[in-house]
Amino acid sequence: MGFLSSTKFKTTVISVGNLAVGGVGKTPHIAYLIELLHSTYNIATLSRGYKRQTKGFYLATVNSTAEEIGDEPLQYAKRYKDILVAVDEKRVNGINQLNKLNHELQVVLLDDAFQHRAVQPHINILITEYGNLYVNDCLLPSGRLREYESASKRADIIVVSKCPPVLSPIDRRRVIEELNIKHNQDLFFSYIIYKDIVPHTEIAKNQPLDIDVASVLLITGIANPSPLYYKLKNNCKTIEHISFNDHHNFTLNDIEMIKGKFNALIGNNKLIITTEKDLMRLSLPKIKTEIETLPVYYIPIDIDFHGEDKNKFDSKILNYVKENTRN
Repeated sequence: MGFLSSTKFKTTVISVGNLAVGGVGKTPHIAYLIELLHSTYNIATLSRGYKRQTKGFYLATVNSTAEEIGDEPLQYAKRYKDILVAVDEKRVNGINQLNKLNHELQVVLLDDAFQHRAVQPHINILITEYGNLYVNDCLLPSGRLREYESASKRADIIVVSKCPPVLSPIDRRRVIEELNIKHNQDLFFSYIIYKDIVPHTEIAKNQPLDIDVASVLLITGIANPSPLYYKLKNNCKTIEHISFNDHHNFTLNDIEMIKGKFNALIGNNKLIITTEKDLMRLSLPKIKTEIETLPVYYIPIDIDFHGEDKNKFDSKILNYVKENTRN
């Protein structure tokens, strides 16, 4: 309404966020933007560091933990060692600190910042889940929305995430009609790609992986593990699932329970699969030693866009950054 100031930086700022609580796939979309930009531009990511035990500005290092910076920023730091990854609950201060650390910084990707109005982004990306569009939801506590549906008008780009791998023209048209976006907004449709399972512990690295005949214990602490569960269920012999709350901080008691469930699995070909995000919290020093005694694998995820949406999305981002980024 104009009572509070909103800072606009010379450094290009791209915000990625959502209206609803819970997972809509922000992390893989940030990763997609990193892949799109980091070979050409000097970029950084900035998050608040949800559930971290530190305060203020904190820069990720190779030795950072989820307790220090949060699980999602740690994911970026582990995957992309050539960019700055930082957390700060005060995003204005965070961007200022990043600019001090790197005077050549060109792009900052703001993670989960749609409600953070203190920074005025150059591009505001709003993500909504295919199976739970914000137009069909309502405010907390009755629904999952953090703010009214009308807040979507602040978005420059709206991405419908977690679409089926095959999206029919009829379903696409239905979503377009339901969202009824403004003439100055662009709409894109993305879907999840599950990548090859990766061994994490030494035990896992030294044993053959034959998922078709394996007994799998799936460990998740994410908002919606159902798609991953059903994907694995269709590909392995048997599967048991232990589901924790989103961003769950694993304890030694949790690990003992996981060990008990793992030992109870039938057969000799047994393994544990978790998500890349959960692995960040399963790698904490206090439990890492216990985890190393188990055959733990993780399954990374990426996103891609349907049809021509990929070229259009890439072009929109790249053209804007090219035209507005300082050299």
